[in-house]
Amino acid sequence: MKLSYYPGCSLEGTAADYDRSVRAVCAGLGVELIEIGDWNCCGASSAHMTAHHAGMRLAIRNLLLAEQAGHDILVPCAACFQRLKAAAEALREDPLYWDGQGYTGKRRIIHISTFLAEPNLVAKMVEVLPHKLTGLRVACYYGCLSLRPPRLSEAENYEMPDTLERIVTAVGAEPVRWSHRTECCSGSLTMTRADIAEKLVGDIVAAAARAGAQALVTDCPMCQANVESRQLTGGREGLPVFYATELISAALSGDYPARHHRGHLVDPGVLPRSLAVSGEEVR
Repeated sequence: MKLSYYPGCSLEGTAADYDRSVRAVCAGLGVELIEIGDWNCCGASSAHMTAHHAGMRLAIRNLLLAEQAGHDILVPCAACFQRLKAAAEALREDPLYWDGQGYTGKRRIIHISTFLAEPNLVAKMVEVLPHKLTGLRVACYYGCLSLRPPRLSEAENYEMPDTLERIVTAVGAEPVRWSHRTECCSGSLTMTRADIAEKLVGDIVAAAARAGAQALVTDCPMCQANVESRQLTGGREGLPVFYATELISAALSGDYPARHHRGHLVDPGVLPRSLAVSGEEVR
């Protein structure tokens, strides 16, 4: 299987661990990623909030580049996914963007969690992963942008999603039942209204802790950065926030190297400890 790959800006910066884990997971599952040549920022969030037309044109350019490559497009970042979906809608429906550039709309724009939760890939993970994350209890956190608005995301279960739960179960971890799976983490307000961000993140982390979670799992770089950083106020003991692909990558390799720890503000030691328990059980 071949897919065009749009990493987006965050995965070349603060979410570099996300990019590495996506590439490792796809390689381990037999999926060839072909990075879109000369891709540019999708416009989230400063461009589309400042100048709608300019922000849309940024995302449209990426779609036209992917059209030339001829493969469906895999997108890890939730914000990038939404902007590319919005651009595809604009190319289909808005006369302002009908400029004869050859866009057919035949290439699917696929968010990473939707892709990995497909039954055939879940079955393959169960079959090929040599390690399990035994005893690791996680709260699956979706946030806003990969699911809403459903008109763009085309998510079937945008109020009660289960893609992350399917992935977590496949790697041997336990998804907990909890109340804040799709609550906003205030990512767009984290710099301008820290008070709101700390309140919303505090509610999310407290709900996960009440449910018995040892960590949160997400598929959004903004959520990962915001929830880890904004929970560290008032002397609270935090929960690490992992990308779902980090769990799969750890189950593939049997390791969560020390260099990956540096990407976390909250101690991620629960993940390697889970692998150690799994290793003992295998032996």
